[in-house]
Amino acid sequence: MGRKKGYVEFDESPPDDFDPENPYKDPVAFLEMREHIVREKWIQIEKAKIIREKLRWCYRIEGVNHLQKCRHLVQQYLDSTRGIGWGKDGRHPSLHGRLITKLIILLKSNTRRSAYVGVLGGHL
Repeated sequence: MGRKKGYVEFDESPPDDFDPENPYKDPVAFLEMREHIVREKWIQIEKAKIIREKLRWCYRIEGVNHLQKCRHLVQQYLDSTRGIGWGKDGRHPSLHGRLITKLIILLKSNTRRSAYVGVLGGHL
């Protein structure tokens, strides 16, 4: 009788004990942080899907005037799709690993193509 009908509470915050400087120090906090990131990605993806459905509906209803009438939905949809998806976690490329760091250093130093082939093992 003390509950509210139709209201569910979710813990939407990242774990408090996660240390971004040393993420593997606490494996439980690491897994909780990973689950939090995945959950947030899915929420962003589903929001983009909802906006896409509204955009489709607007195109159908407005017909030839869809360029003017649906412009706000197009902009909202494009904004919602930027930066979401798997592999686009917003980290700086130097944080992705040793190979990528070497490639960035080579690109910045303006060396020749043969140096890139040496780093990538011939896969350029």
